[in-house]
Amino acid sequence: MTRPPHKKNPTFGVAVFIVVAILLVIATLFYNAIRQKQEFDSLDAQASSATSEAAAAADAIKPASGAAQ
Repeated sequence: MTRPPHKKNPTFGVAVFIVVAILLVIATLFYNAIRQKQEFDSLDAQASSATSEAAAAADAIKPASGAAQ
């Protein structure tokens, strides 16, 4: 009355490996996208602040439009 040993199904292990690999790829894509967006936002903020400072300096140099000529 002994049962024969149960063989493991190798297909299940391969399926789990594929699912884990796909999840890792998706996580890597999200991580890179978020990191690049933060880098872009910081560079964009620095560029816009430099542009606004340059515009403010140019406005300070120009005479007022109603000034005596």
